[in-house]
Amino acid sequence: MVAFEGGEPIGFTYGAPGEPGREWWREYLAEEPADPSTFSVSELMLRPKWRKQRLGERLHTALLADRPEALAVLTVDTKRPRLQAMYEGWGYKKVGERQPFPDSPLYAVMLLDRTHTT
Repeated sequence: MVAFEGGEPIGFTYGAPGEPGREWWREYLAEEPADPSTFSVSELMLRPKWRKQRLGERLHTALLADRPEALAVLTVDTKRPRLQAMYEGWGYKKVGERQPFPDSPLYAVMLLDRTHTT
């Protein structure tokens, strides 16, 4: 998904469906969801001038609109609490923390149950 203004790209988001049975977030849940199908949101970016206008939320909503997966997952650097709070405002819940590589940041693992959203 790419947002444009006057032919100029101002933001984007993308992701991909997870492979059934290989959902990496499973280790953070005590119980497996009834439908574990997952869409992984990989990136969401807006140019600074267009931030704080709910454009990111609109891009995110458009990205997931036609997706059949019951869940969406993303990670947020734990040093970005305001960004984590933004995703929580969109219905995501922090289910754990993950450091995929020894030299990478520590990330909050955020999961959205799309079966309970309106």
